[in-house]
Amino acid sequence: MNKAIDERDAIITEPWIYSDTDLESPRGGGFLHGQVACFTHHSPDKEQNQDALAIVPVSSNAGVLVIADGLGGQPRGDLAARTVVESVSRAAAGGAGSLRESILHGIDQANKQIMDAGYYGGATLAVLEIEEHHIRPYHIGDAFIIVTGQRGRIRFQNIPHSPVGYAVESGLIDENDAVHHHERNLVSNMVGSTDMYIDIGPRMELAPRDTVLIASDGLSDNLYVEEIIEAIRMGPLDRAASLLQKNCLDRMSKTDGELPSHPDDLSFCMFRLDGKHAARQLKMKL
Repeated sequence: MNKAIDERDAIITEPWIYSDTDLESPRGGGFLHGQVACFTHHSPDKEQNQDALAIVPVSSNAGVLVIADGLGGQPRGDLAARTVVESVSRAAAGGAGSLRESILHGIDQANKQIMDAGYYGGATLAVLEIEEHHIRPYHIGDAFIIVTGQRGRIRFQNIPHSPVGYAVESGLIDENDAVHHHERNLVSNMVGSTDMYIDIGPRMELAPRDTVLIASDGLSDNLYVEEIIEAIRMGPLDRAASLLQKNCLDRMSKTDGELPSHPDDLSFCMFRLDGKHAARQLKMKL
């Protein structure tokens, strides 16, 4: 089901799933104990969006955010991305065990389905598990995940499964140089492979005013990490999402060569606890 509304006070009570879809502006509303905003659009130099995303409420206290990026240059990347997003969404919404088990089951099922089909490619993946005021990230490939505080302190940032991502983590390449690297589009892991593996991040407690962002590499290949943080770290979430969209699409249109500019499909989801819930959790801890 595709669902889209603009009102900030709208409450998301059923899954929003976007595949092969172009949003003109970010969409969002109330989600669990906070706010969520999302955006997806095809590359300026292509006609089809091969990204897919989902916002899935599982219960009144739990849900998942999902973004899959169909691998460019492979047949039916859009179908691979949709397969992954729908499988994880379905497993999360209908799982009888823990949310973690449901997410892993959904990923495994998607991987098997893509390989069994044999006629379409693969996809990278970012998933955010949310339960009460705790989160846990999952990723496959070069998806981007970051958790930042209001003052811009990075609480978590994932390591992309790519030669360039590993080189940055080992200190061989500067993070800002990585977006210019000629091998930045290579990935070492994907859904749709016998060698697929799932990177499960730590279970984290969100602090008041923390912002969580998951995105396809269309974001991280065009904006430096400090630019992303500056756009999302403070202010209303819908305003932050609009700023992120504008900054990234503007950057894709640059041709001066000094700043990164790599036209690509762009998809992201952002989540933040609402002020009242965050304050309650802080008071309970004290």
